[in-house]
Amino acid sequence: MLKIAVIGAGRWGPNLIRNFHENERSHLTWVVDWDQERLDQVGLRFPEAKLSRHAEPALDDDTVDAVVIATPPSNHKELVQLAIKRNKHVLVEKPFTTNSQDAEELCSLADEHGIVLMVGHVFIYNNAVRAIKQIIDRGDLGRIYYIWMLRTNLGAIRTDVSAAWDLAPHDISIANYWLSAEAVQASAMGRCWINPGFEDAVFATLLYPEDVLVNLTVSWLNPRKVRDITVVGEKKMLTFDDMNLKEPVRIYDKGVSDEVTRIPYVDTFSSFRSSIYEGDVSVPRIETGEPLRAQCDHFVECAIRGKRPETDGQDGLAVVRTLEAIDRCLRASNPVQVLQ
Repeated sequence: MLKIAVIGAGRWGPNLIRNFHENERSHLTWVVDWDQERLDQVGLRFPEAKLSRHAEPALDDDTVDAVVIATPPSNHKELVQLAIKRNKHVLVEKPFTTNSQDAEELCSLADEHGIVLMVGHVFIYNNAVRAIKQIIDRGDLGRIYYIWMLRTNLGAIRTDVSAAWDLAPHDISIANYWLSAEAVQASAMGRCWINPGFEDAVFATLLYPEDVLVNLTVSWLNPRKVRDITVVGEKKMLTFDDMNLKEPVRIYDKGVSDEVTRIPYVDTFSSFRSSIYEGDVSVPRIETGEPLRAQCDHFVECAIRGKRPETDGQDGLAVVRTLEAIDRCLRASNPVQVLQ
């Protein structure tokens, strides 16, 4: 049994607490949160867990094997560092850290101590995301041209990080996973309408190796909750709607034929249509499951067996590097004027 302490019982913490409590190979030993009222609620639900408003008692408990950190990102470095130095395996929620230097230091520290360090990029454990990875790797879509990713909702509006740092880690981690690469260039624009210094909406474009473009739209000022991704390839196209639990993935046998480059002159509707082909739409069968449960199971497995997680510290570092690049673009603010 892996004895686990969960630090942070706020918005996401209760989901982690539930999963580790229900896992047959883990034992929920501690729950830490600064809010006493929240701790009291945890105590009623999980009476066997020890409670504390401070992390030190849980970190100093020699019986604790692993620490799960679900606090604001500004606390991640300190808590991860303390846990590693006490030889506790660590699962830390996204974003890994608030800057790449801290992430690099924590990766090195974990390697020095032989500690399993995992970052909670939960979508990598989504069955649909994993199925799409197989589709791309098999070459079913052909060469990938671009990926368009939309993640919006009305709230929750954060006051500690921007919409980019709150929402975009999901999509960046997915893009890195699907393309087996890290972005090499970034451009972005955003605006701070609600809280100065924290963008409420960010529109970013990333360039990946093989000339693949990835466009991100993230916002917590939108009337609709949308979790939608489109992958456009030379042979086929694919959509992923995370809000559609029954049919999240659709594959479109649609594209542009080679006739586009061979027709010297097109002046009729029928001839224009002939250069575009539209085949069938297929819906692959994907087993349902809770991605967070799969993520927690994977962490327990890695911690018990000393395996490197799929979303390890290096994976978290790659996402943070991209977020930093987006931030640099937002701060540069040098758009080209339309009217000179």
